[in-house]
Amino acid sequence: MHQLFLDLHNIVRWVVLILGIIAFVRALIGWLGKRNWVETDRKIGSFFTISIDIQLLLGLALFLIFSPITRAAFQDFSAVMKIDDLRYFTIEHTFFMLLAIVFAHVGNAMTKKDIADDSKYKRAALFYGLALLLILLGMPWVRPLLPGLA
Repeated sequence: MHQLFLDLHNIVRWVVLILGIIAFVRALIGWLGKRNWVETDRKIGSFFTISIDIQLLLGLALFLIFSPITRAAFQDFSAVMKIDDLRYFTIEHTFFMLLAIVFAHVGNAMTKKDIADDSKYKRAALFYGLALLLILLGMPWVRPLLPGLA
């Protein structure tokens, strides 16, 4: 079961990353190009936050139930802090991704306010960009890019 959730988490990270890039680029182009906010922009932001929420649920299942890494961490937390891989997945990865989720949701919420279109794009670009940066920083690049490519 652990491997199934790990593979799903691995695949969904690419969906999150692609949607994050699309949402950020559209927001940036809309802001700099002084475009009108359109329904497609709202939908892409929503799809980005939905995908990041699915990723959160998969990550929580791994973190709390299936992962031998976090099971070991819960046994002896002080020892975890001395082992790079264990510390990364229990502390650093978790912190970066939770913060990215917050920024993605704030960005999505900001676009729903009744404000000028350029402000929507500017806020979306800022918060989606921060979320994307944190995702890139917190993504475990040492893992295989796709399941089965180890």
